[in-house]
Parts: sequence; structure tokens; C-alpha cells
Amino acid sequence: MLSRMHASPLEPGAQAAASAEPAALAGRASQLSRAKRQATGLLLAVVVVFALTYFFPPSLGVACVRAVAEAAMVGALADWFAVSALFRRIPLPLVQRHTDIIARNKDRIGGNLAVFVRDKFLDAPSLVTMIRRHDPANMLAQWLTAPANARLLGRQVARLALTALDTVEDAKIQAFLSQAARTLVGKIDLSRSMASALGALTYQGRHQALLDDLLERLGGMVRSEDTRAFVADTLLQWIKREHPLKQKVLPTDWLSGKGASAITHAVDTLLKAVAEDPQHELREALDGAVQRLIARLQTDPDWARRGDEVRGYLQNDEVLGRYVRDLWSDLRQKLRDDLMNEDSALSARVADMGQWLGLSLAGDAALRVRLNVRLELWAATFAPDVAQSVAEHIRATVQRWDAQEMARLVELHIGSDLQYIRINGTVVGGCIGLLLFAVSHAGALWAAVAGL
Repeated sequence: MLSRMHASPLEPGAQAAASAEPAALAGRASQLSRAKRQATGLLLAVVVVFALTYFFPPSLGVACVRAVAEAAMVGALADWFAVSALFRRIPLPLVQRHTDIIARNKDRIGGNLAVFVRDKFLDAPSLVTMIRRHDPANMLAQWLTAPANARLLGRQVARLALTALDTVEDAKIQAFLSQAARTLVGKIDLSRSMASALGALTYQGRHQALLDDLLERLGGMVRSEDTRAFVADTLLQWIKREHPLKQKVLPTDWLSGKGASAITHAVDTLLKAVAEDPQHELREALDGAVQRLIARLQTDPDWARRGDEVRGYLQNDEVLGRYVRDLWSDLRQKLRDDLMNEDSALSARVADMGQWLGLSLAGDAALRVRLNVRLELWAATFAPDVAQSVAEHIRATVQRWDAQEMARLVELHIGSDLQYIRINGTVVGGCIGLLLFAVSHAGALWAAVAGL
């Protein structure tokens, strides 16, 4: 039944849900048939009552029963027509063009449904109100702090990663990715890209903070005893190698120690001077060298040629390509082995990260407020575009459906409830018939009651 409405194959994860659909539809069909039998049975019952009144001698009571049955039949038939006209064509003169309403108006129904969902469910005010009502940041925090949920998150991420890995292992996809990588590398201007990267790193002197940190770390290394011992040993080995005779008569150990102290002190003094003086000549020399390098990367044909050579090497060198393939193969196998393990390290790390995030959110009310405010801003900003996309998807999907199949599915889902309209029409019609008979025969009824 669903084959024409869902032509694309189901994903493996959706097969279980898809297998349950026929059983659910069969249950709805049985329920619809039962409701139809009840409504039709009531109609047949009033028809039989109406027919039986002609076999009894004429009287006020018989006339009353006949009027009630007649009105009930009219109500039942009218509501049968109203309900049936929604789902199928009824070949009656003059009115048949107003039947089979759902199938005839499928596209308009789909368009109206799309607009309704867009304007009433996915509009920015509705989404913002939903966020404020449910406090999603707190809900996320409470969910993630539960260890079982954190483990579930880790397992689901591992499953997704394994699925992605299986997808990448497909030979055609690997060939496509390889070709895409070569194409991407071929479009990169390496020299100008390096110039842009250096320009971004040194914009408004932001690299000086990295230099200050580097100077501090180098100073600490120079001042350490291990460094001083290393320099002293290097000097001692140099004296022994270059001046073997002098090292026999001179106190080489003392000289190497003093030399190491002098060298490390000089280097440490220089590093401190550079660190304490923002205008130090070495800083200016570094800035000048970087700016000259940026200019050469942007304009020097020799650098451009070198960039082209590197790009060609990255694209076409077979040794490099084989090395990258072997490296990826080993990494992929290790990753696959881990993901298929119940005690996956990746899954455990994701679970730990999830629980840490939950605890962080749970313990920081200000952070939760900020996150909810940010979600509200995102909803207000992106809701119109997302809502329009969803509406277009609904409209296009309904347009692709088979009209008769759609009418059949709608009837399966709501038809059993609509059968109560027929039952109510029969009952209400009978009551109206009784009321009209009472009004039109008020005198006779009064006389009969008075005679009693």
C-alpha cells in the first residue's frame, strides 16, 4: 500500500518500524470495517422498522414510529453521503463532481497543511514560547547527569561513527573522496594561503602573546640545571675533540662549568630583555622578517612555483598516496575494532564528556539561562527559513503521493471516527422526526392524552 507513496528504500535502522506499519494498518482497517458495520446495521434497522409500519393498522402510534424511522433514514443516508463523499466518487447526477473530495483536492490539502504547520507550529513566537516553557538547557542537564543516559549517548555516537565508517569504506565513495581531495588540493594557492594564514596570525600584533609565552618557556628551560649540565657536557666534549692536548693540562671540567653558566646566563638575560621590552629590536626584526615573508609569498614567482610543486606532489606522488592509504587503513581498522567492542574507548569518552556537560549545566544556573537565551535567538533567527523549508517539503511530498492511496490512508486513520457521524445522524434524524411529528400532530396527541 505504501509502495507508491514511499518509493525510496528504507534505511536499515528504519526497517523494524516499517515492518510494523502493515500490522498497524491492518488493525485500522479492521476497526474501520467494524465501525462501518455498526453504522450500516443501524441504518438497516430503521429501514426495517419503517417497512414494518406498513403491516400494522393505521394509528397515531404507527404514524409516529413511521415518522421517526423515516427521519432517521434521511439523516443516516445524508451523513453516509457526506462521509463517503470525502473518500470516493459517488456517481449521482449533479452532485458527483462534489464527491471524492480528498483525492480531487490532494494538492490543495497538502498546500494548506504546509501553510498551517509553517504558521502555527514552526513560527518564531511558538518556538520561543516552547523553549521558555520547557527550559531545554535544564532538561538536557538532567538527562545527561544520569549515568545510564550518558552511556546511551556514548553507544549511539559509536553506532553513528561505525555507520559513517562503513559508508566511507565503500569503494565508490572512497574513489569519490580521493578525487575530491585531489581537486580541492588543486584549487589551493599554497603560497597565497600561507600568506593569508601568517597575516591572520600576526594581525595587530596578536602573535606577540605567543612570543611572550615562548620566551617564558625558553627562559625556564635555560635556567634549569639539566640545561646547564647539557651545555657544560657539550663544551667538555668540544674541548676534548678540538683541543685534546689542552684538555690534558687545563681544568676542563671547571672551564666547561663556567662556560655553561656564562652561556646560559647570557641567553637568559637576552630572553628577559626581549620579554620585558615590547619595542625590542629582536621583536621588530621578527615582525619585519614575517612581513617580508608575507610579501614574498604573495608576489614572488619563485615562491609561487614552489607552491605549485608542493601541490603537485600532494596530488600525484604515488609514495605519499600509498603512505596515506596505509595510514588510513590502519587507523580505520583500529577505530572499527574499538567501535564494535562493547567496552569501546570512544563510547566511554563520549559518555564521560556527556556526563561532564550535564554536571556543568546542572551546577551553573547562569550558563543554563545563557544557553536558553541563545536557543531563543537561534529560533527567532532561523525559524522562518526552517519553517519555509519544512512547508515546501510537506507540499512536495503530498504532491508526489497517489491521490487514491492518500484518500485510502486518511480513511484508515480517521474513518472509524467518522462512522460515528453516520450513527449520530441516524439518532438525531429520528429525534428530529419525533419532534416534527409531535408539532404537526399536537392536537391529535393532546386529544389522545386527554382521552386517557
